[in-house]
Amino acid sequence: MGQALLADIQKGLKTALMKQRIITHLIYKGTTTITDLSRSMGLSVPTVTKFIDELCADGYVNDCGKLETAGGRHPSLYGLNADSGYFVGVDLKKDSLNMALINFKGDVINIEMKVPFKQDNTMDCVDRLAEEIRRFISSLSVDTNKILNVCVGMSGRVNPNIGCNYTRLNFGEEHPISALLAERLHLNVCIDNDSRAMAYGEFIKRSDGCPRNLIFINVNWGLGMAIIVDGKMYDGMSGFSGEFGHNYGYDNQQICECGKKGCIETEVSCSALYRKFIERVRAGENSVLTQEKPIDEITVDDIISVVKREDVLAIELVEEIGAKLGRHVSDLINIFNPEQVIIGGELSRAGNYLLPPIISAVRRYTLNLMYPSADIVLSELQDKANAIGSALLARSKLFAS
Repeated sequence: MGQALLADIQKGLKTALMKQRIITHLIYKGTTTITDLSRSMGLSVPTVTKFIDELCADGYVNDCGKLETAGGRHPSLYGLNADSGYFVGVDLKKDSLNMALINFKGDVINIEMKVPFKQDNTMDCVDRLAEEIRRFISSLSVDTNKILNVCVGMSGRVNPNIGCNYTRLNFGEEHPISALLAERLHLNVCIDNDSRAMAYGEFIKRSDGCPRNLIFINVNWGLGMAIIVDGKMYDGMSGFSGEFGHNYGYDNQQICECGKKGCIETEVSCSALYRKFIERVRAGENSVLTQEKPIDEITVDDIISVVKREDVLAIELVEEIGAKLGRHVSDLINIFNPEQVIIGGELSRAGNYLLPPIISAVRRYTLNLMYPSADIVLSELQDKANAIGSALLARSKLFAS
């Protein structure tokens, strides 16, 4: 069912593109009336009614009942048919995978977290990744023939248009990772930068709704960013926008993963937290963790976990990173004047140990006219943001015009 409309959209058929616009409207609005659709699309009510009837007959759209009004006729509400298609999102990390399934409405049906997975730049890694995705799909209780797209959210310099990651799993433009996975899975596969996937997940799923102009800061092993302008993701010319962490920030002679010295992420990231924590405990400072395991076995996850156990060293380092991050976020607010800044990624799990020093620094360095309009909040989806956001991107890349 899904493939026929997709094929017509790819051919650029006018009726298919009109149906795509209706689906896009329903993706972002949830439910709507024919009158509202007519007004939004600039089409006559009879034309919209015809398209809606065809989408209902094809199973993409459902009649959701009558809209309650104060008087007069009660118009019908229309929304997406949840069972008409499914989408898989994959969060590819350095040492694990998270995977999520959503239905056509965007409801999360299944999610699997922290699947052990060692990422390296080999074809064997591609084979193992495809096998894990295949295993996840085979475990699902839905009709897997209705899976229409898979999206992998990855860190690095990602060009989603050609499906290449120039940082990880890079086999040249003649062998884009999206195509390699599609060959193995026999499904549509796309990729995107993990920060953009996380931002999109928050944009669609945040409980209190998201503004149309926001910045998402991804504080993981590295430091990434995604920008949404007027409700649309900003990718940049080649898809590389958001490399916030690789701007020069510090004269610390610290070599960044990108090969340059003094990048912001050398001081503001989970890798910076880990490096400094290990340096301090090796120098003789105490921590709850040093009483529980050897230093060589301590992980970033351990350090973030003991913040909430009131480990003084871990709290001090998280607050220090928060203050530095706030200084750089203030630059972004001064440049972009966003309605909201969302702090996500692994370090956002530190919650209120991280957020107050960010806000304090933003107050100090942001222009007075800019600060009051920027709401600074923590990610709601937290460690599920990439998997869910990637699944939502899998849907939007096919159906959102």
